Amino acid sequence: MAERRASLMEPRIERLLAREDSKFTLVTLAAKRAREINDYYNQLGEGLGKIVPPQVTSVSRKPLSIALEEIEVGKIIKAEPVEEVDAEGEASTDSPADAG
Repeated sequence: MAERRASLMEPRIERLLAREDSKFTLVTLAAKRAREINDYYNQLGEGLGKIVPPQVTSVSRKPLSIALEEIEVGKIIKAEPVEEVDAEGEASTDSPADAG
């Protein structure tokens, strides 16, 4: 069983920022993962099984706290966007302004 933490300030921001390069990236990554965890718990009775369950054992029942714990231990990392190369060998970003 997971041990209870002595403080509400766990995981520490310093340890989280050691994993990610900016606070904005950390917040975005944690929010996206928290939504996935919330969706996982909401679909449990339906048997769909498409969403990844929490990757750490936590005493917390809040999706955001679980997501931050996953980031702290290195279970969740950001994915870099992949550039597509067109027929002429030029990289495209697929922005809406280019679609016209």
